[in-house]
Amino acid sequence: MKRIALATFTRAEYGSIAPVMRALDETGEFETQLIVSGTHLSPWHGKTVDTICADGVPIAERVEMQLASDAPEGVAKSIGLAMSGFARAMARLRPELLLLAGDRTELLAPATVALLYAIPVVHLSGGEITEGAIDNQVRHAVSKMSHLHFVCMAEHARRLHQMGEDPSRVHVTGDPALDTIKRMKAMSLDELASSLEMKLDRPITVVTCHPTTLGGMGAEAEVEALLGGLRNLGGSMIVSMPNADVGGRAILARLREFSAQRPATKLFSNLGQERYYSLLAQADLMVGNSSSGIWEAPSFGLPVVNVGDRQRGRTRAGNVIDVEMTADAIRGGIEKALDPAFRRALRGLVNPYGDGEASRRIARILCGISDPRSLLQKRFFDSPPEPSPAAG
Repeated sequence: MKRIALATFTRAEYGSIAPVMRALDETGEFETQLIVSGTHLSPWHGKTVDTICADGVPIAERVEMQLASDAPEGVAKSIGLAMSGFARAMARLRPELLLLAGDRTELLAPATVALLYAIPVVHLSGGEITEGAIDNQVRHAVSKMSHLHFVCMAEHARRLHQMGEDPSRVHVTGDPALDTIKRMKAMSLDELASSLEMKLDRPITVVTCHPTTLGGMGAEAEVEALLGGLRNLGGSMIVSMPNADVGGRAILARLREFSAQRPATKLFSNLGQERYYSLLAQADLMVGNSSSGIWEAPSFGLPVVNVGDRQRGRTRAGNVIDVEMTADAIRGGIEKALDPAFRRALRGLVNPYGDGEASRRIARILCGISDPRSLLQKRFFDSPPEPSPAAG
């Protein structure tokens, strides 16, 4: 059996990693080693490692990062601690492959350690673009440090080809998180309300606000604009915590105040996968700047008011309404999203990020690799030159 380590830092990318891990376990050809780090281990972020344990998933190693500060110095030190922890983990586990997903800055730690240990890296979700966040540069850096790629759509594969990645190592599979959505049975509205311990009155709104790490407004101004746009909206609001990015704590402080002052509003540090997807199935709209609105919400035909530049560059389905980071623009987006005609137009919406069969495809390709070390030497792929313009 081949040993493959899978590193997870947040709920978002664990949603992509978990189906792949299950598919690999089912093949009988792999020993999977789950390494848990990042916000999973942070009580401040809901300690989602407890959810992983409750699902009966064995954890091979825990790598602490001590996410005690969201200042640039604190985040940089956390990545340094993670690199030290992953060095110890790789020395003990000795995996033959390392699987990483997404674009979080934390990925730089295991990718660098794997490079030094000569462990081939398998990367999910390369080739995407998010121009408003430093994740964009991290994603491309991890892609260049990786040896095998599984991407969501053909345009992502083309970008990796432009970066010199060998087309034979780039596979269009879709995002594995959508596999779980395809197979899950969502909670009823009453079941969801009972689980959330709150009454759910329509419109039910999912609210997210993460720092736009390359934005010019600053985290405080961004969250004030978002809350200004939400202030006169009725119904129930489920608010999620911001990411562990620079500026995240300032956003959280205001979200806590807003949730405490507004009726039928509740802030959650960790909804868990079943409750989160059930919420997307029952909600009337999502407002904020989370990637979930781009690549998960289309599977539910959920209208999304995508605020600001954080997700600029990502492929959108027809459920996304892009607005500027101003209260007036957000209110206008919400009005459009709640128009019954807009929701009706989303019936039969196809999610461009996958069809719910990605993990099966990924497992089949990985099973075809007899010697993982054969991936270590990478050939730079030179794209064919553009044709010269015709003379005259």
